[in-house]
Amino acid sequence: MVKELIDRLNKQFENRIRLGIMSALMVNDSVDFLALKELLDVTDGNLASHVNALEKADYIAVKKEFVGKKTRTSYVVTNLGRKEFVQHLNTLEKLVKRNKK
Repeated sequence: MVKELIDRLNKQFENRIRLGIMSALMVNDSVDFLALKELLDVTDGNLASHVNALEKADYIAVKKEFVGKKTRTSYVVTNLGRKEFVQHLNTLEKLVKRNKK
């Protein structure tokens, strides 16, 4: 049973940065690049690579807008991303409860 639960964990969310991105987006309508960078204490390149992976999986969507003459890049969680992340968290919870018995 434990192996089956572990196999159900979503590999996209195994990294702490991706877990942090998804966690921030689950509780906010959107989060911009600079806020995520500061929250997760990562470099531009590191954050960009993880954001790109989540975007390719269709778990997050990019919003680009102009604020004055500057571009602001923000991210939102997609319906698929929300569903998959909740499923991942539920599986983690089952694992924790299973190991407490």
